[in-house]
Order: sequence, then structure tokens, then C-alpha cells
Amino acid sequence: MGIISYNKTANESSISCNGELMITLALTAAPDIVSNPTDIALVLDRSGSMTGDPLANLKIGADTFIDIIAEATGGTGTGEIGSGSHIGIVSFSTSATTDTQLITSVADLKSTVDGLTAGGLTNHADAFTHAIDLFDPMSTNHKVIVMFTDGNTTIGVPPTPIADQAKAQGIEIFVIGLIGSDGIDVSALNAWASLPTATHVAVTPDASDLEQLFEDLAQNITKAGATQIVINEIVNPDFEITSIEPVSKGTATQLNSTSLRWEIDELGTDSTESAELNFIVRHTATTGGTKDVNDSITYSDAEGNVVNFPNPSVTVICCNTDVEPEPCPTPVDLTVNNCNDTQTFELGEYALESQGRIIELNLTLQNVCPNRRVALALALTEVDSNGIEYQRGLKAMTVPAHSCESCQNVRVTGIKFILPDDISVAEGQSTQTLCNTRNLRVRTFVHYIDYDFTCDDDVD
Repeated sequence: MGIISYNKTANESSISCNGELMITLALTAAPDIVSNPTDIALVLDRSGSMTGDPLANLKIGADTFIDIIAEATGGTGTGEIGSGSHIGIVSFSTSATTDTQLITSVADLKSTVDGLTAGGLTNHADAFTHAIDLFDPMSTNHKVIVMFTDGNTTIGVPPTPIADQAKAQGIEIFVIGLIGSDGIDVSALNAWASLPTATHVAVTPDASDLEQLFEDLAQNITKAGATQIVINEIVNPDFEITSIEPVSKGTATQLNSTSLRWEIDELGTDSTESAELNFIVRHTATTGGTKDVNDSITYSDAEGNVVNFPNPSVTVICCNTDVEPEPCPTPVDLTVNNCNDTQTFELGEYALESQGRIIELNLTLQNVCPNRRVALALALTEVDSNGIEYQRGLKAMTVPAHSCESCQNVRVTGIKFILPDDISVAEGQSTQTLCNTRNLRVRTFVHYIDYDFTCDDDVD
């Protein structure tokens, strides 16, 4: 059967700047369908919300699934599912019907699927009950339910206990979900499916994806386990891998801050088997927004299984209210050779900035509203012993707007003023040195640059 399911998920849908999230890679593999005959119940949603394109795409996907199983079991020439495997069809809306028993005729199966019509409510419990009843408890065939649905349960008893009953009987459950007009409860799909859910549940908002989801599942069901698995993961440069948890199968190695390799010698060659890798990534960029976690991910194995891991995304909320308008100067590195009494270095050209002490000022702007820039000015004076003030500098700057959801205190740091020593007004100190005490006074001016008010003259 090969790789019968796979997934890549993130445990958080949103994080803060520099926040962390866990990424899970999961695989499930099973032996060859020819040497491991399989009975498959296709359980198909035909409720009213499936009307139109969703039902049309479902039929294409289910027909493709049937064709791939027939080809893999050697039955294409005869029009039959071969090698002891079978497929049965259950469809459901307000109630479920067994449209075919477990049969081998490709024509009958496809005719049944193509004849489905949409209408009614959604009864998942009855669908699971009819699917369980398809299987012969005495059969040694592997038993699989492939449940497709596009909505939440709207009638009938809770379906989860019935799905649990199926799993207790050794039936493996896969769920394909289409996010329909009424939405879908992914947590419910996870509760119905076999573990790990990351490889047994696939959800899409786009009906056109259904054919590919059914095709991928059928292709992987037909292959013979997987050996010499190599997965190379590179995360988006806005993230870094901070840790890798012990893997359930194989060996995971971190190659650098943004990449890892997961290698598995064999998976699912004797019986259905799953493997999972969890690793932690941390956001390291300064910008927020919706970001893909992947930069790239590749899969290979000796059997040629097709695995296209999804690319989960996360919303990064950067609520940075620290502003440092004047960074420190870039240093120049010098090396003085040994045994030299003197050496000369050219440091380049510099605009005149400081001849004396540097005063660095920090302040907090209170309750700054989102998406509004602030104009900030500081006037610095020096005060002599008679209270007379002498101008020492004026700084005006724009404090960038923040994108937090509510008003925030904004911290502004590193505002630098230069105090040349030759203009000190310190009394009784004839020599101007760094030891002089200097009395200063700062006046701060602040207001919004952006505002909502518009004069009538400005309105067209």
C-alpha cells in the first residue's frame, strides 16, 4: 500500500514576534495491496450543501480512486478490482444508504457514484454504521473506511462513539473534509479518524482539490510500504529551528538553523505503521503578517511514493513598541602589530557630531493609538547658577506607528545630544573637563502626525 497518508501541521495559527510554534511531520505506510488484500468502504456525503460543483468534483475524485485501486490490483483489463480486494459505496444525507456491497466491478462502482444526487441534512453516525456493516468480521482482509464530508453533523446521534467502535474492530479510518457553506468542525474529523490524525485527515476549502486528494490517497494505498525514506525540510528564513523532539521512527538531524533531515530505514513493510516528527521553530524576523512555515520540503524513498507535504502558515503579530531612533556608530576594527612603537590608521571621513560628552535620553509615550505616527521634539538647555538657560540642542523626529490592536505605551530610547566642553557654563571651573558638573533642562513636545479630522474645504 505504500505511504497511505501524510501531513504537515502547526500547533498554532498565530504567534507574537519572536514567538514559537511546534511543527509536526507525520507519515503512515502499509504493505502492498496485492499481498495485503484490502476492503474499502467509500463513504460519500450527498447532503444539500454538496449541490453543484462540490458533488461534481467528488464524483471525479471517487472515480479516479476506483480506477487507481483497480489498476494496482491487476484488474484493469477485466474491469474488476483484483487480488482479493473490494470496494463498497455508502452515501449519506439525512440518513445513509448502502449503495453497493463490497464488490469488484469497476463499472458498477462508478455507475453508483455517478448516480448520486444531493439533498437533505448530514447524518455522520448513520454513515459510519452502514460502513461498519459492509465488512465481514471473519474476513482477514485489511479494512478501511474513507469518509468524505463537507459539513457538520446536523441530524442523528453523535458519530464519534460509532467511529470509535469501528476503530476498535481494527478498521482504519481516513477522513477527507471539504469546507462547505456551513463550515466544518476539524476537531470532529480528528476524533473520527485513526491515529495519527496528521496522516489520516485532509481538509481543503476548494472543491477542485478533491480529485487530487482522492488520487493521492489511492496511489499511496496501492504501494508496498516505504524504505530508505529521506525528508529534507528547510523553514522560511523568517524562522529558525530551535529544537527537535525525539522521533518515533528513524533519525532526525538538524543541519543548520533553518534545515533538518529525517531518515527512516523502513516504514509499514510488514503492517500498517506510522511515524511522527515534532520540532520547534521560532520567529526571528522583525516584520509580522501571515507567513508560510516552509521554504521547501522534499520527500524520497526507494519505492517512489508520492508525498507532497502541505505548507502550513501562521499569522505573526509584531507589536513592537520600542523605538531607537539613533543607533550606535559602526565601529572600525584596528590591529596594532607587535614590536611597533607607532602605527597610523585612516578612519575615513565623518560628519562633525560630538566634541565633548554625549547625553542619551529615553522616554515613554503613553497610550499611543494604533497606526498613528507621532511627532516628537526635545529642546535641551544648560542652566547656570543664576537660572539663566543656554541653548544646547533641538531634536525633532518621527516615531513610527505601531500595529497593536489597542493603544500602547511606546518606549523611545537612545536620543543623543552632544555637549561640547568648551561651552560649559559651570561656575568657578576655569578648566573645562569631563569632571565639570553641568545642569541641564529638557523640554519635550509631542503630538500625533496622523488624525481623522478633515476640514470642509478639503472634502470633494
